Amino acid sequence: MNGESILYAIFLIFTGAAIVATAALYARQSLLVAYIVVGLLAGPHVSGLISDPALITDIANVGIIFLLFLLGLNLEPDDLKNLLREATVVTLLSSALFALSGFLIASLFGFGAIDSIVIAATMMFSSTIVGLKLLPTSALHHQRMGEIIVSILLLQDMIAVIVLLLLQGFGTDGSAVTEIARVLLLLPLVSAAAYFTSKHVLSRLFLTFDQISEYIFLLTLGWCLGIAELAHAIGLSHEIGAFIAGVSLAANPIARFIAESLKPLRDFFLIMFFFGLGAGFDIFRVSDVILPAAALAIGAIVLKPFVFKRLLQREKEKKKLAGEIGVRLGQISEFSLLVAVAATSTGIITEAASMTIQTATILTFVMSSYWIVMHYPTPIATDEKLRRD
Repeated sequence: MNGESILYAIFLIFTGAAIVATAALYARQSLLVAYIVVGLLAGPHVSGLISDPALITDIANVGIIFLLFLLGLNLEPDDLKNLLREATVVTLLSSALFALSGFLIASLFGFGAIDSIVIAATMMFSSTIVGLKLLPTSALHHQRMGEIIVSILLLQDMIAVIVLLLLQGFGTDGSAVTEIARVLLLLPLVSAAAYFTSKHVLSRLFLTFDQISEYIFLLTLGWCLGIAELAHAIGLSHEIGAFIAGVSLAANPIARFIAESLKPLRDFFLIMFFFGLGAGFDIFRVSDVILPAAALAIGAIVLKPFVFKRLLQREKEKKKLAGEIGVRLGQISEFSLLVAVAATSTGIITEAASMTIQTATILTFVMSSYWIVMHYPTPIATDEKLRRD
């Protein structure tokens, strides 16, 4: 690729997304699916308009880093504090059931023990991106449904970060136990340092210069990239660092204002992430793993809404509310993609297992987003009666 490759890639991403999204809206289809389709069509496995794997990886990485930061910014710890017992019970029980189902499905299709364990782990998480992107802002911040969803996602994401750290430990050349202990020690240290700095330094800067929106924007993005780079420098990942940066800032009184003002940026990186996801996906290898991937996807789509509904009703939530929350959390997570990439790069799982996880995750993104957009209020609903920003 030449020196203009970044500009060329951005042109393809957003011009292509505009064209396909227009067609998707006329066809009353989900925009998230449109972004994946654009990446698939432009990627090296179909048209080859973008053929550089490194560039595709960079696009996806930049997208997920900023997305995890912006999503972490919406995961207010106060929500978890108010629902700690309920969220903990629901998250732990559901995660155990989803992991068991993933292990059984993987084993039935002949995957080895390690592959099955990693596949089981990826089944535990629901998508923070889909869950929050398709949740109206009013529901996210002002209704019990938003509090419950945020609390469950926050706990799931914490578990996902621990899984990623464990994979990093097992994938090193040195002692796995030593490396796991090191990264598990570093995680709370980085989190505590980020929280302390956010509370005692960023808060003062925000209060002092809150009238200068350009500075708030600059400071926010600088914070995201700074913590991401710090995490990377000490052996964690950029993605984990960005997520910690977002969550540490979420407790700040100005976090809600920042999240609202950064909505266009969130959509920008959302498009980049799903484009990169589609572009890096080898559709011609799907036939090798379609049966186990479809089984995992259908298992997630069917089991997750049912389990969440039952567990939430057990915690005395209303049936209708519990049912809607279950549907909104009824998919596999972007963290599962990170787990698949981390496990493959360190040689822990086979390429077939990684491809199965990726395929199943994308299938659930597609099926779940359709289900939500067609039946519940969302910011991108094609039906005006269901469109809520």
